[in-house]
Amino acid sequence: MKKYAFAVLSVLTLLFASCKTSKTDKSADDLFGTTWELEYISGPRIAFQGLYPHKKPQLTFDQKETKVYGNNGCNGYSAPYALKGKSLTFGEAGPTTMMFCEGGGEQEFLKQIKLVTSYSVDKDGKLNLIHDNVPVMRFKKVAKQ
Repeated sequence: MKKYAFAVLSVLTLLFASCKTSKTDKSADDLFGTTWELEYISGPRIAFQGLYPHKKPQLTFDQKETKVYGNNGCNGYSAPYALKGKSLTFGEAGPTTMMFCEGGGEQEFLKQIKLVTSYSVDKDGKLNLIHDNVPVMRFKKVAKQ
């Protein structure tokens, strides 16, 4: 009887664990299939519009290539990323054509994205990039792919 109870308990544990895993994987799906536009960045003492007078940074996650690409408010941006559960980190940005960028937002974006350690998508569908439990950047969805 003990062996039977243990077997049933083991099967139920595996079943619940697999359900939980599929929910976690589903939440990662929120990152993909859309373009995200920056609407908040922590740190600078300059107004957001002053940092990005002409163009706001945008990111698109490529799940297959494990790269993120877009722009940093002025120049193109692409970098590898590592995603495990809610943990998210970005590698070094690849080379881009360098234009002069007004406002200083490009450097602030590059500085903050290197600090990211995790992410969340809130109830309003906003992507929060987080460092040590503090959101350092917030993005909104702007386009579906």
